[in-house]
Order: sequence, then structure tokens, then C-alpha cells
Amino acid sequence: MAVRWYLRFGLSYRDVEELLAERGVEVDHVTIYRWVQRFTPIFAEAARPARHAVGDRWHVDETYVKVAGSWRYLYRPIDQFGQVVDVYFSERRDAAAARLFFSGAIASTQIEPTEVATDRAHAYPRVLDDLLPGARHDVEQYANNAIEADHGRLKARLRPMRGLKRAASTRRISLGHALVQNIRRGHYELGVEVPAKGRLAAAFAELASVM
Repeated sequence: MAVRWYLRFGLSYRDVEELLAERGVEVDHVTIYRWVQRFTPIFAEAARPARHAVGDRWHVDETYVKVAGSWRYLYRPIDQFGQVVDVYFSERRDAAAARLFFSGAIASTQIEPTEVATDRAHAYPRVLDDLLPGARHDVEQYANNAIEADHGRLKARLRPMRGLKRAASTRRISLGHALVQNIRRGHYELGVEVPAKGRLAAAFAELASVM
């Protein structure tokens, strides 16, 4: 429950501590931080077999996040169905980072997209020509509105944290946010027998039972 609340809502660790205390559960906010860091990737891995196949049209963009006072980058694509495909954290925004992102996303999903929409960053054409030579590359002005709007949801979750301190923590929180978004949007065979508003809680209960 603590991990789910933290990933889903704009709460601080102290907020979650207070909400648990109201329910008779006494736990320090530092312990909640450790739970989130430890169990988020475990939840994501446990959910993998229940994930729907990723689509073959990707909207790809990177967004800025400040970590330990420096700007870093999160590469995040969504497919044509609104599923977050993957999340890749990088200290740089260049061809090497784009190549690592695409290689990892293709390997983890076992999908080679037939169409990729990006901005006009110079790194993308060369990387796509190498890794996905048959894919259509769309750089039209409004082609990536969907992923840019989706970035806003992640930023809204990160805002209450008042500054991320570690790269590893940023990766885990971003991964967990993607998991929560995808479950809520129905991209997993989890919590499917309950109304949409209860889907996330039911999904996490299912995952906890097999971890």
C-alpha cells in the first residue's frame, strides 16, 4: 500500500508516513523510502508476464529532470495505445544515449516499431537508420503531442519530491510511475475484474501475492 500510494499520488515520504499512522501503522518515512527503492523494480518485474504487447508505432521524446542540482534526461516513449514503452535515464542527450535507449527498449519489449515519431534532434535520424532502417521517421510539428502531454503527468508526480538526489532513485521512481500509469490505463492483465477506479489497488494486491 505504501509503495502504491507513493508511486500513484503526489505524496512525500512523510505524507505516506502520516497516512499510514492514521490507519494504525507506525512506520518511519525513511523506511518507506527504502520500501519504494527496494520493491518498485520487484513489482515491475512481477508484472512483466501480465503486460500487453507493445504497439509498433512509438512516440519518443526526452524530458529534463534535475538530479542532485544538475539537469539530466529521461527518454520515454509511448505507443499508439498510450502504453509507456520504457524509461531510460541518461546524463546526456546525444546519439550514444539515444542508441542505448532504443536498443534497450527493443530488447525488453521484443518489438521493432514500424513508425517512430520524434522531435528534430540531430541524433535520431542516424540512430534510427542504424537500428530500425525500415521504420518511418515522423518529425512533423504536432506528431509528438501525446508523449509531451504524458511527460506532464510524470513531472506532476516528481514535483512534490523537492529535488531528486540520486540517479538510481530517479530511475526507480520513473519506472514505478510508468508501471502505475500502464496498469491504470489497462495495459496489464491485472485488476481486470474490478471497476477502473479499483484496478490499481487490485493489481498491486495480485502482484504482492506472487512476490
